[in-house]
Amino acid sequence: MTEEHGVYDPGLQTERTLLAWRRTCLAFGVASLVGMRFTVEAAGVIAVFAGVIGAGLAVAAYVAAALGYRRANRALHETGSLDHGAAPIALATAAALVLGIACAGYLLLGALRG
Repeated sequence: MTEEHGVYDPGLQTERTLLAWRRTCLAFGVASLVGMRFTVEAAGVIAVFAGVIGAGLAVAAYVAAALGYRRANRALHETGSLDHGAAPIALATAAALVLGIACAGYLLLGALRG
C-alpha cells in the first residue's frame, strides 16, 4: 500500500479485470456464433436468433465492463475507493444462459428427430 492512495494499491487490478472480461466476452461471443454456424441447418432461424442474441449479449457485457473499468479506475485514483456495478456480470450470465438454452434445444431437436 502506498501513502498517497490509502487502501488503494495501484497494481493495475482494474486493467487485469478488464482483460479478464475481454477474454470472457470474446469466448461467449465466439461460442454463440460457432454454435449458430453448426446448428443452423437443424434449427434454422432459431439458431440464428440464439447466436445473434448470445453474441449481442457478449458485446453488451464487454461494453458494460469497459464503462465499469473507466468508472472504477477514476474512482480509485480520485477517492481510493472502488465504485462498481453488476451489469457486466448480469449480461455475461444472460449470454451463458442463451448459449445453454440453445445447446439444450439443439440436443432436444436431435433427440426428437432421430
